[in-house]
Amino acid sequence: MARALGAGRRQDADALILHAVAINIVVALGFTTLFLFFGTPIYRMLGGRAGELEAALVYSNVVFASVVFIWLMNGLASVIRGTGNMLYPALVTCVGVIVLIPISPALIFGFGPIPAMGIVGGGLAMAAYYVAGTLAMAWYILANRTPVRFRWVRLDWTLLAGILRVGALSAVNSIQSNAVIAGATALVATSVGVSAVAGFGTGVRLEYLLVPLIFGIGAPMVAMIGTNIGAGRQDRALSIAMAGAGIAFIVTEALGLAAALFPEVWLGLFSAEPDMILAGTAYLRIVGPVYGFFGLGLSLYFASQGAGKLFWPITGGFLRVVIALGGGWLALKLTGSIEWLFVALAVALVVYGLIVFAAVRSGLWFRPLAIERPRAAISPTVS
Repeated sequence: MARALGAGRRQDADALILHAVAINIVVALGFTTLFLFFGTPIYRMLGGRAGELEAALVYSNVVFASVVFIWLMNGLASVIRGTGNMLYPALVTCVGVIVLIPISPALIFGFGPIPAMGIVGGGLAMAAYYVAGTLAMAWYILANRTPVRFRWVRLDWTLLAGILRVGALSAVNSIQSNAVIAGATALVATSVGVSAVAGFGTGVRLEYLLVPLIFGIGAPMVAMIGTNIGAGRQDRALSIAMAGAGIAFIVTEALGLAAALFPEVWLGLFSAEPDMILAGTAYLRIVGPVYGFFGLGLSLYFASQGAGKLFWPITGGFLRVVIALGGGWLALKLTGSIEWLFVALAVALVVYGLIVFAAVRSGLWFRPLAIERPRAAISPTVS
């Protein structure tokens, strides 16, 4: 969206709204079908039995019957953010959460004339939040409050592929991050025990909390960089990427150093169990000081989304997985100490951040084979 607007391809920008809606509906219906028809075997594989399985299915059926609105709300929010408007999607999300907090217990436990619905109420509350959010995002676009207008056009594979290419690679990046955490948790569990898992899990939760913080920096970078690349201002796009990466590095490094110096402040919020505190402290003191490289790499991943060039963030993420899990496993095998596993996790973050930074800073976005060639604007026609 941002690259199309920056390049002056207004018809393409307008057409992208319908294409984004179409993709989100199709993918959402795929998940609806999967969990409505195969929810029972899936939850059994996850360990669900008897009452647990029944409760999971009740909640799942409500949520996945309405999951299309989760996809649509976020898809339309991305359309609005692509025009440079970060405020409205944030306001809708925050207001929705404020309303959701009291509605959830009211539907679950009952309130006044509202009967107690149990776990179904929890699902209905979440569904209502996303339905309302979808309507709010759609109204904002249809009311012509954005630079783009909704148009009925014939679906064009080039536009669909442009969205899917970046979206699919972005999903790979998320999978890589979660694979590191899940794999490291398994390594800790098999080598030390449950208490250490609790400590590691509590410590690494701080890393998870850095993600929305970096998103607050990265989301504007996507629109700003996309717009400038579309307009042919590669120098300005690179300057924005470096500025955003610098801010993300400073903020996340400061938090990481604070956690390393005072780990008990964070860990004590969850437990005072000695083994848990010991493992969590070891993690934060070893990995916390390099959190800045995580912020550096992830912010430039957002910048690369704006440029539509995700090869290097994915490559850096792959190397992070190999070093963290492969190196961590080897370290545990050779030393039997989880501290060396944490060293491998720290090295993996440094490598991830530096690789993405070096690739972007050297201008690999703009190599001849990576240049996004402008395409002819498509004509709006009724499909």
